[in-house]
Amino acid sequence: MHWQSLLGAQPRLAEEALDEWYATLLAQLQQPSALQLAVLGGRMAATPGLAFLAGYQAALRALWPAAPWTLGALCVTEQRSIRPADLKTRLQGLQLDGRKDFVTAAEYAEWLLVAARVEAPDSPPQIALAVVRSGGPGVSIEALPSLPLMPDISHGRLLLQAAPCERLPGDGWADYCKPFRTLEDNHVLAALTAWLYGVGQDCAWPQALQLRLLGLLAGCAEMARQCPNAAAGHVLLASLFAQFEALHAELDAALAGSPSHWQQLWQRDRGLLGIAKSARLKRLEKALAALA
Repeated sequence: MHWQSLLGAQPRLAEEALDEWYATLLAQLQQPSALQLAVLGGRMAATPGLAFLAGYQAALRALWPAAPWTLGALCVTEQRSIRPADLKTRLQGLQLDGRKDFVTAAEYAEWLLVAARVEAPDSPPQIALAVVRSGGPGVSIEALPSLPLMPDISHGRLLLQAAPCERLPGDGWADYCKPFRTLEDNHVLAALTAWLYGVGQDCAWPQALQLRLLGLLAGCAEMARQCPNAAAGHVLLASLFAQFEALHAELDAALAGSPSHWQQLWQRDRGLLGIAKSARLKRLEKALAALA
């Protein structure tokens, strides 16, 4: 991690179409590591939503290091479920059929990682992960209405009909879908913490608070070195979120004394980190039991 880049002054990138914003970010960073993409992308983002986008793309690169340098998305959810037994999308040969109901930045993503069933009839669910190209044969996107949370980050529905694809090696669930939850949590936390650190620099927040945010980022950097499926990593990630939650009162006080623009953005989007809290707590419980 190039900490000097974070600690020095960093101009924020102008808001524009998501693919153009991301391309501008990559041009500034010159093929960064996943953590650098999350942290510096969050620092240079004008909104928490754009910081999230940087963290999300960073998590995808941590999951699949060979990913193209364009916007991508992981597509798992069907009918509000990610349980393998609830998924209907199927991979037959090298063709995909089905739908995914909630795809981040779907209209702008150039490649899509799709979780699909591959088991024989009457067998337990088995998941593969396949890559399709947006706009390719049998691949279409339906735009969804913007959400109150991060309205600047679009979502869409992915429709697949005999769509040609490339299958990634390994088990789609154990090697990709499951670890991505941990990778996303860490890289998005890093990106949003970097965004807050940048606001703190711009608004001259108390030095003690800025240093605590930097300490949290250092913890995210160490977490990025851990195996996302390991019990120890889940405990370490939980400790980072506990540190962040302990800063809420200080952050609220600092934002209350800052220009209202920053406070309004944070009040609107701060719930992002709470979306997966129940899943993190379950992983923590299992990790503590395993370590015991």
